Amino acid sequence: QVQLVESGGGLVQAGGSLRLSCAASGRTFSIYAVGWFRQAPGKERDVVAVINWSGSSTYYADSVKDRFTVSRDNAKNTVYLQMNSLKPEDTAVYYCAADRTYYRGNYYQEYDYWGQGTQVTVSS
Repeated sequence: QVQLVESGGGLVQAGGSLRLSCAASGRTFSIYAVGWFRQAPGKERDVVAVINWSGSSTYYADSVKDRFTVSRDNAKNTVYLQMNSLKPEDTAVYYCAADRTYYRGNYYQEYDYWGQGTQVTVSS
């Protein structure tokens, strides 16, 4: 069993930065891939970035490439999402999710464990 808690969301102006954290409980967290997803009002949940269990492989949605960076610290049971050059269209609730399989794409239906989400609002 893995429990996930996101933090770090907030209100930021366009062009600004935020760092989201996904803290996990459970001593086996290091064997799980972790995905970051986002969902804006009235829209489907979309993948943002995914990182494999060791951090050696990552995947990014085209819309965030070169702006967002996903990383993890397994000693701290935490995965991070550094978001730079934020745009108003990045406004959404951001979720982290964990699964034993490393999915490179928008496979949100496959993830076993989810956090409660954190709101990110980017003003123009």
